[in-house]
Amino acid sequence: MPKFSAKWVPKCLNGDQKRQRCQSYEQLLEFFRPDPSDFLSRLVTMDETWLYHYDPETKQQQSVEWWHSGSPRPKEFRVQKSAGKFLASNPWDQDGILLIDYFPKDQTINAEYHSTLLMQLKKIKKEKRRGKFTKGVLFLHDNAPAHQALAAQMKLA
Repeated sequence: MPKFSAKWVPKCLNGDQKRQRCQSYEQLLEFFRPDPSDFLSRLVTMDETWLYHYDPETKQQQSVEWWHSGSPRPKEFRVQKSAGKFLASNPWDQDGILLIDYFPKDQTINAEYHSTLLMQLKKIKKEKRRGKFTKGVLFLHDNAPAHQALAAQMKLA
């Protein structure tokens, strides 16, 4: 009998979740079909990502040692992942990044923060993409609780 590896899938969805995704994709296709280029020009998407930062001066000072020119270069293993990390939200469209917002330390993402971010995005969109979104914006983001909150949904509407 041959051995087979399991197929990797990103999420294990139940029937309702699969049906909801199909409905969402069908709605996107309804916007896309009439004019594909118009669809892409109206699409704005956003995601959050963790950014790690390092202190290069400290790192360099710690690794400096005296060695002969013919000696093999010393190896140093990373003990600590980074000096710190922070969360950045970055909405973009087909022409590039619209905004990079660095989330304040020791706070949680909630509907109020996300609503404020959406208002900043609206203002910046008007400045950077003047006259581009005359037919409205198609905003695409994940289903994080702060994104689905009533306050955020009202700002999007």
